[in-house]
Amino acid sequence: MKFNKYAFIFSVFTILCLFLTACGNDELEVEDDGTLKIIAAHNQTSPDNPYQAGLLKFKEIVEEESAGKIEVEVHAGTIGTEESELVEKLQLGAADVVVVSPGFMTQTGIREVDLFSAPYLFTDYDHWLRTVDGEVGEEMAQIINEKSDNSFKLLGYWSAGTRHYYGKRPVETVEDMRGLSFRTQTSGVVSDFWTQVGAIPSGISWGELYQGLQQDVVDSSENAYPFFVQQSHHTTPNGRYISETAHDYTTRFLLINGEKFDNLSADQQQIILDAAEASVETEREVTLEQDEEYKQQAIDDGAEINEVDREPFIEAAQPILDEFAKEIEVEEMLEKIRTLAEE
Repeated sequence: MKFNKYAFIFSVFTILCLFLTACGNDELEVEDDGTLKIIAAHNQTSPDNPYQAGLLKFKEIVEEESAGKIEVEVHAGTIGTEESELVEKLQLGAADVVVVSPGFMTQTGIREVDLFSAPYLFTDYDHWLRTVDGEVGEEMAQIINEKSDNSFKLLGYWSAGTRHYYGKRPVETVEDMRGLSFRTQTSGVVSDFWTQVGAIPSGISWGELYQGLQQDVVDSSENAYPFFVQQSHHTTPNGRYISETAHDYTTRFLLINGEKFDNLSADQQQIILDAAEASVETEREVTLEQDEEYKQQAIDDGAEINEVDREPFIEAAQPILDEFAKEIEVEEMLEKIRTLAEE
């Protein structure tokens, strides 16, 4: 076959153009009528989820304040049920606003954020609020922006409730965790803690967890009431015992692609910031309400709930926290957070 150098050059040129287009997608999509379009996404599939309430409020305020000149398209698990997928889509420009956890942000090289996912970092919900809504929260936002080279801009801190253990048997003491396969992060400070108390971390995906609990693939898991009850995990043989470990007052990041944000006008940026503030308030309120609502639903559905002596768990967490903070060079931030617990 004769080599056609012109066809070859054209093919290379086409591929290069496509590559540059994908890499240079630093502006919001513009519709034919001139409307700016924002793709906003979270990984939960339930329509009643607090994340959905938060993003719908974001959509409402953006479209209202922009008089319809900015449109928000909300995706509930439809462009990614794993947070790692959403982080990647935000980086590539396939999504503009996403909700992700600190643990999945570490894949971007911003290790400092993982401090917020550490078990027993916060003593209660008010301690969490003082942290994320104060100086420490501002410091973390600056780290995210600078270390991502403006790929990410933090719009606000969402809650994902208070996380508890649920599994095939109740947990009352640290010893009860020993030998249990436990769906959680399989690396980092979260994994280190659960390994320390005797559990065996499992990386089964969220989307496969119901089946995994149903079929005895994994013994137990952990999450906040709205999230695991909406997925009916408490109705499985390996999810009916809920032990209130309260090991994490959970943080979620509401992020926007920083380069796209910077390319907006000052008025458009303010609309985004106003909408983000409203979404934070709504999402937190819904989460608190649903914590109580879905706890009651779990009880009504036959789940058994018990309190836990948390002190041995807290004691086990502290040296791991100290070591981890030193490793990722956030010792001062950890001390600030601990000081806030006393206020």
